[in-house]
Amino acid sequence: MLLCDDDIRNIFSLSSALEHQGLKVDIARNGFEAIDSLDANPDIDVVLMDMMMPGMDGLEATRRICDDARFRKLPIIAITAKAMKDDQEQCLAAGASDYLAKPIDIDRLYSLLRVWMRRRV
Repeated sequence: MLLCDDDIRNIFSLSSALEHQGLKVDIARNGFEAIDSLDANPDIDVVLMDMMMPGMDGLEATRRICDDARFRKLPIIAITAKAMKDDQEQCLAAGASDYLAKPIDIDRLYSLLRVWMRRRV
């Protein structure tokens, strides 16, 4: 699993919760790092992508990942502090498979991961 977020508090809390479920979590702090991480480890089975980050934001990173034939079927779950209807539509239009608003409801996250991951959480 790849967790892409620029806020160290979110990285810590989400990675701790996910690792507690037995998942291996790779970390990226912006879209550039997310793409580099996928290039280095194409076996990643799901991406949690924050939408608002410096450098390359999550929308652009999602578009680029989805444009790469190797990752067309890779589930990307958009996470964002904004909870506006338009934001959700933009995330899905960019290629995200699903959407979560911050603060993240961990039970909802686990539920989405069970839907989108090849292996069960």
